[in-house]
Amino acid sequence: MNLQDLVSYCDQLLDVAAFDDYCPNGLQVEAGESVIRIVSGVTASLAQVDAAIEAGADLLLVHHGYFWKGEPEPLTGMKGRRVRRLMQAGVSLLAYHLPLDAHPLLGNNAGLGAALGLNGGPIAEKSLVWGAQLPQPSGAGQLGALIGERLQREPLVVDAGRPIRSLAWCTGAAQNYIVKAAAAGFDAFISGEISEQTQHLAQELGVSYFAAGHHATERFGVRALGEHLAQHFDLAHQFIDIDNVA
Repeated sequence: MNLQDLVSYCDQLLDVAAFDDYCPNGLQVEAGESVIRIVSGVTASLAQVDAAIEAGADLLLVHHGYFWKGEPEPLTGMKGRRVRRLMQAGVSLLAYHLPLDAHPLLGNNAGLGAALGLNGGPIAEKSLVWGAQLPQPSGAGQLGALIGERLQREPLVVDAGRPIRSLAWCTGAAQNYIVKAAAAGFDAFISGEISEQTQHLAQELGVSYFAAGHHATERFGVRALGEHLAQHFDLAHQFIDIDNVA
């Protein structure tokens, strides 16, 4: 498979042009012209790069790539070592951030909802926040146990003290979207991380909050996209999960 053709397909599939993101979406490191084997993972850490090289990948597909707004631009230090390792091994890097959170079928929010058995969708047009009604009311402890079971990571729970009949979510570092969830009338909100003010927001808004792990909530998108590309273009694909406690 020609690398540029694969990138063009992904850019269109994920509607990259519709997003104003914190990083460039698409091809970030071009180390070859063709793709036979894809390795996907959440973050392009050095450990993830080494795992892709060991697996014989031509392409590393990630959710968290490089070149974030506000970070130093020179390819030195840690970033330089990562890019050098990719280039020397002939492994290209393809990264999609917000477009992969939002995709209705392959995205992280879609994957988290499916993992929890919820038939949900965006709470408003072009919203990154998804929501759904629960099949039956749940307590915060009961819902937290379900999240822990499905994600294999125990969430941090802020219990607002009322039955949960509706649930909103947005993966990753979206804790401040609890305000949007409350405004839309949801009883609880799931994201990846928690900030100091999140507990106060949850208790004062009356919305239970579940910090389920940034990494744990964002393992869905790259795996689904990698599997889709493998089937669509008859390529080899392997998802390699480099565990992360955050």
